[in-house]
Amino acid sequence: MVSDMPVGLLGKKVGMTRIFTDDGKAVPVTVVRAGPCTVVQRKTEQVDGYEAVQVGFERRSRHRTNSPMSGHFESRGIAPLKYLTEFRINAEEEYEEGQELTVELFREGERVDVTGRSKGRGSAGVMKRYGFRGGPASHGSKVHRTLQSAGATDAQRIFPGTRMPGRMGNKRVTIQGLTVLAVDAEENLLLIKGSIPGPNGGLVIIRPTKKSSKE
Repeated sequence: MVSDMPVGLLGKKVGMTRIFTDDGKAVPVTVVRAGPCTVVQRKTEQVDGYEAVQVGFERRSRHRTNSPMSGHFESRGIAPLKYLTEFRINAEEEYEEGQELTVELFREGERVDVTGRSKGRGSAGVMKRYGFRGGPASHGSKVHRTLQSAGATDAQRIFPGTRMPGRMGNKRVTIQGLTVLAVDAEENLLLIKGSIPGPNGGLVIIRPTKKSSKE
């Protein structure tokens, strides 16, 4: 049975490189060190109101883990982990607490969705943030890179979503339908075609792309 809510892995972006195909074409790939992850908690409809598994990644020392989280791990006999996330699953799927998940969840040629946090660019104006062309560059102009009038004559207010200066980047971004080109089970590495969000060393979530109802 193929789940329409597949379980994935947490990992960290290593960087980008390229590989060559048999016909000599260079393909850009992102290297991700994914897992191994540990199933920390199995949530059920009867107890929690929904079906999911809580997955942890990257060991953390006990003295850096607060008391509530220490109790959460100790009650399940699991060493503290730094990152936790949940994956919704079907009730028929069986996962046990303490079970280890590795890159062997994926296979070459499989489509995956990768979620990460984009690089933060700080506060930016509309030209850098949205690609506005700006005002005249002549000496007589008083408006070169700033935003022009953004108000409305009738509503007397700024509408939500108006493109204005503000924080650029540092947002949760998901890129869908990327292809896994190689799986290295010994080094826990995934080679994913193309680029993924975030800086090198940034946390990412990799999950198989959901199967459409037509498949």
